[in-house]
Amino acid sequence: MSTDLKYLAFTAILTASLWIPYVVAQVKTNGRLQPANYRDPTQRPLPLWGKRADRAYINAVETFAPFAALVIVAHLAGKANDMTAFWAMAYFWLRLAHAVVYLLGIPFVRTVIFTLGYVAIVGIFWQLIR
Repeated sequence: MSTDLKYLAFTAILTASLWIPYVVAQVKTNGRLQPANYRDPTQRPLPLWGKRADRAYINAVETFAPFAALVIVAHLAGKANDMTAFWAMAYFWLRLAHAVVYLLGIPFVRTVIFTLGYVAIVGIFWQLIR
């Protein structure tokens, strides 16, 4: 498996797992789900870290599609190279850092990390079109 695809798989499992802190916050704050919770979608109270966990998960899902599409296109087009591998690896580590920083509520750093993640996506795109 190429490095690009390996980091795509790592990013997929990271993204798929980021719901866990949100659910932990829900259970710690509101207890186990009850049948009534399934019928009434009203938001229950959450601590700020739980709300940040939810946003970190949603943000990861929103940015995963462009990253995945570009890694797959690079692979299928035969354009995967050392640079696409670098950008894919960078994207994974940046997304992991983004989730941690988001959960901890560290301002400004989160924005820088998010922007660098976008730069990684653009880096893969640039390798495709050049």
